[in-house]
Amino acid sequence: VASFCLLCGQNIFPGQSTVIVYTSDHFELPLPAGHRFPMAKYRLLRERISASAAQLGLQLHEAPWAEDAAVLRVHTADYVAKVRDGTLSDAEQRRIGFPWSPAMAQRTRRVSGATMAALQSAITGCGVSVNLAGGTHHAFADHGAGYCIFNDTVIAARHVQALGLARRILVVDLDVHHGNGTAMLCQNDASIFTFSMHCGRNYPAVKPLGDLDVELAHGIQDAEYLELLQRNLNYAHARSRPNAMVYLAGADPYEGDQLGHLKLSKTGLARRDQIVFDHCRQHSLPVAITMAGGYAKDVNDIVDIHQTTIIQAAQLAHTPGWYPPSKPASVFACSQ
Repeated sequence: VASFCLLCGQNIFPGQSTVIVYTSDHFELPLPAGHRFPMAKYRLLRERISASAAQLGLQLHEAPWAEDAAVLRVHTADYVAKVRDGTLSDAEQRRIGFPWSPAMAQRTRRVSGATMAALQSAITGCGVSVNLAGGTHHAFADHGAGYCIFNDTVIAARHVQALGLARRILVVDLDVHHGNGTAMLCQNDASIFTFSMHCGRNYPAVKPLGDLDVELAHGIQDAEYLELLQRNLNYAHARSRPNAMVYLAGADPYEGDQLGHLKLSKTGLARRDQIVFDHCRQHSLPVAITMAGGYAKDVNDIVDIHQTTIIQAAQLAHTPGWYPPSKPASVFACSQ
């Protein structure tokens, strides 16, 4: 069943294997000189994906704006107002890691909206969709932290639940850092199962219990990581019986990452993605993919890893018959 953008009237699923990729100039937030966050990765990744979009069967769309109704399913009204109005304290801004600005408030709405749209379009489209940012898993109900302002994963999960498109969501968080905000937000929500594989002795210091937490030792390499992933992903699926997945495909388990402490090669990370996508193929499980973290000294290493993830996602989408051909209709805005 075709789906149409409310604003432009365009059929955003013209072919069953079309992968919708959400991106925006707003993802690249201007930061003070010397800031350690590699903002350039968003622009560089978009440029690479744009260059190969036709070949891979991708359509790039402007990330939509997450409205209050969606954000307030997850975050407190007081916190949402602070982010909107620029009344975060200095301490709250330091905890987030970004200074407040109108651009910062715009960015977090677009990032959250992109994951909402990606999950919705994965379920109603070809089974796969991508946000070229997102994975803001350190955001809690009433505060942000670790470069995360609003929690796009939980916002998106509750969005598709509210639309009646899915009942149970599996979050597969393969960022190198524990998704503490996601775990806390979902502790009393049995409909969202949180599975995190992360470096145990790393940020954040306090790690609230998720549904399945796999703590990894410093220096773990490809073979051990991949075996743990395969075994625990099967277990998470059996426990959660999901209708859809949100996959945080962090680039920071990479051996060259400055904040990660793991030793996965680019080949190992590509195999990681393949395991996740093979699992989705096996279970006909629609998946929304977010980029999450990456802090390699050379930003091109981060972009290489994310680009490989998206290439493999496109390959999943082009697998004949893997995702049910009959899907519910969807009407939503692809831009704002």
